[in-house]
Amino acid sequence: MGMSNEPLPRAIVRAIDRRAIEEFGVPSLTLMENAGTACAREAQAMLRAIPGRSSGPVLVLAGPGNNGGDGFVVARILAGEGVAVRTVFVGPAEKLEGGGSDVRTNHARLLDAGESVEILEASEDWRAELSSPEAPVLIVDALFGTGLTRPLRSPWLEVVQTVNDLRGQGALVLAVDLPSGLDADSGEVLGAVVRADVTVTFVAPKLGFGNGAGPDSTGRVVVADIGIPPEAY
Repeated sequence: MGMSNEPLPRAIVRAIDRRAIEEFGVPSLTLMENAGTACAREAQAMLRAIPGRSSGPVLVLAGPGNNGGDGFVVARILAGEGVAVRTVFVGPAEKLEGGGSDVRTNHARLLDAGESVEILEASEDWRAELSSPEAPVLIVDALFGTGLTRPLRSPWLEVVQTVNDLRGQGALVLAVDLPSGLDADSGEVLGAVVRADVTVTFVAPKLGFGNGAGPDSTGRVVVADIGIPPEAY
């Protein structure tokens, strides 16, 4: 299987992903499962490094795109191994209704595993909302991936700011593919950006990791093999 340690632009990363699916027949659902599994394993390693908190609690923040689907996989795997997980979806509820997408499939799988997914409502006190009933020791940022090119707006802007507030109070943060709010190419801050302790990225590091706010936002970068054939690069 393949992955690259050379930073690549957004367009190339997405093209490699498409080639794996369309030309080499790797199901997109498999890639999402592998991505979430890699993040879950890293999350467990981070939890084990916190004395007495290997079982959490963990807050998984899932966005409306494929990054959120990765987050649902993370939540299912961690919960299945005894970690206390709270999963919060930040986006329109209709994104989770019906079928036909990998995100909806993994949302359904999480529910089938006996876990719940909260739909975040507008709140005047985001910190209290995301710290209830107990402040997380680890936050999984699965809000946005490489597709984000415009500044974050409410409620995502406030949620990202609250994640950083909670990190300032001692929570660790794991970013899925890249910190939400970071432009994948330029490293520009798109309104606000998550400050991660660890970023588990797929296919290759993104150009933005070394530009602009990238170095201060990504933390330690782990390039995960998610099952893309080397020939797709």
